[in-house]
Amino acid sequence: MKRLITMACCLLLAVGGYAQQALGQRPNVKSPIINKDGSVTFNFFDPSAQKVSVTGDFEEIKWQTLPMTKQDNGVWTVTTKPLNPELYSYSFSVDGQRIIDPANSYVNRDISTLSNIFIVTKGKGDKGDLYQVNNVPHGTLSRVWYDSPTLGQQRRMTVYLPAAYDGKKKFPVMYLLHGHGGDETAWGDLGRASQIMDNLIAAGKAVPMIVVMPNGNPTCNAAPGWWHEGMYTPDGNAFNDRGAKASMEESFMDIVNFVDSHYKTIRKRSARAVTGLSMGGGHTFGISRLYPETFDYYGLQSAAARMNRDASKIDDQLARLFASKPKLYWIAIGKEDFLMQMNTQLRQYLDEHKYPYEYFENDGGHLWRNWRIYLTMFAQRLFKE
Repeated sequence: MKRLITMACCLLLAVGGYAQQALGQRPNVKSPIINKDGSVTFNFFDPSAQKVSVTGDFEEIKWQTLPMTKQDNGVWTVTTKPLNPELYSYSFSVDGQRIIDPANSYVNRDISTLSNIFIVTKGKGDKGDLYQVNNVPHGTLSRVWYDSPTLGQQRRMTVYLPAAYDGKKKFPVMYLLHGHGGDETAWGDLGRASQIMDNLIAAGKAVPMIVVMPNGNPTCNAAPGWWHEGMYTPDGNAFNDRGAKASMEESFMDIVNFVDSHYKTIRKRSARAVTGLSMGGGHTFGISRLYPETFDYYGLQSAAARMNRDASKIDDQLARLFASKPKLYWIAIGKEDFLMQMNTQLRQYLDEHKYPYEYFENDGGHLWRNWRIYLTMFAQRLFKE
């Protein structure tokens, strides 16, 4: 018996020693490495690969693919030019197969696509600093279920409560809407909403506020994998063929009523704002027309604001909206955004009717990089008058 135990111990030691030896033979690959000048080095270990590259949003307007060079130790590597402060996304291509970086634990999902992320920052207050977690008071981010009588569903949304929220003092509310293919996780994960709000509030640049990020898909109760339909493959059009009892805009007051009844909110128009990107910008456009005296601040980000649907009704709705004198009607879009023409038509209409609005245009297209900028700008304009 003693002999068997001794043999077993020797076998375990041998296997363990082999495993440690094999581990020691594999290069200690670190990726990405952010260098002092802001350049970034990517490394990937695969001695058998024939062709490896990295693709990321390293440029302002378009994604860039950089070929990687194989070293003698089987590690493929490439270094970018110095990058501006920003949150970046990337993935590898290995012999034509797209994969995420196995050395980087930080991953975001955009619809059905997984990408690694990293942040470049060069100083206090730059965009990279704004998007990262800093040593400031932190708000609370919660996934919350609510009843929507209009849609006949239990639905999920994300709620950000500022660090100062104590269940006693009342706070204003910003409703923050995602785009096509997104869900209630999009602004928190891809948009860095909680980090942006924490850092702006801590710097005194934004008023402490509640931020509500609902699911804007009336045929889906929640993000994929988080409701009774299970782990289906998200494609941006899930269950649209079922139809819905009402539109997102028509059901929106279910969200407002739930928030007002479950949180300490200031239940006044002057303490409510709504903004959204792309499809969510279109929802914001619709909400502004359906509930012209419920919100005082509207932000249309790269908005899918369609003017060609029931023009006479839109005329009446916008006339009523601007007669009520909202404090801010704000439009923002990138020069290369594919929805630029739609936004130009909306602005022409507002100009023709002498309706007051503010407009911001920057470089880039239909990208999260721009929407994080727009959120940062819009949040600083709210609830200060």
